[in-house]
Amino acid sequence: MEGEGALEALGEQLYSLIYPKHAEIAGKLTGMLLELPGPALSQMLEDEALLAGALEKALGALDKQLVPSKRPYNAEENVSGSSDSLGDQLFELVDTYNTGHSHKITGMLLEQHKETVLKLFSEPTLLQEQVNLSLKTLNEQELETCMSDPSLMEDMDRLGENLFLLVERLDPVHATDITGMLLEMDPSTLPQLLRDNKALEGAVRKAQAALENFKSSV
Repeated sequence: MEGEGALEALGEQLYSLIYPKHAEIAGKLTGMLLELPGPALSQMLEDEALLAGALEKALGALDKQLVPSKRPYNAEENVSGSSDSLGDQLFELVDTYNTGHSHKITGMLLEQHKETVLKLFSEPTLLQEQVNLSLKTLNEQELETCMSDPSLMEDMDRLGENLFLLVERLDPVHATDITGMLLEMDPSTLPQLLRDNKALEGAVRKAQAALENFKSSV
């Protein structure tokens, strides 16, 4: 079932089933269940056991919000059923990658099915893949915007000029080539090179090594 009207109808039916046993929190539980895929909700309306199982998980999630667990972290047990809480916890994980786009990437990941999002908490490799994929998409979007906006192109030119001045101090002979190589990096990392000397020195060393390898292979 699709559409807001269909979802609202599902919510009303679920609420009528939940209210008799959980009157005080029926609205909260209904809202949590409505985050599940439509087909699963329709099946719950026909299968009491399935609905009971989903309610048990939702109640468990509510309990964990009210009484923080002191046990070791476990994705299945500690990830809250609340979309807001889920987003906050996912943001904390995404933010450790220091992409500079943590909020945007978290929002992109939360657009996936909830089951897929929950897997990200227990599978670090999958999370890293999803973060890298989202970052690539954002960079492509930024590049398209930059190409279509002359003012942004001017900003890139100024960034390149400032970067050249810093690179020239480290390697005056190859400053032009190295600056060109650095400008091919992820645009979001370039401002960091202007602020962080260590990051700049590391990037310059890599570029110098690449130049040496190129010259030796010619």
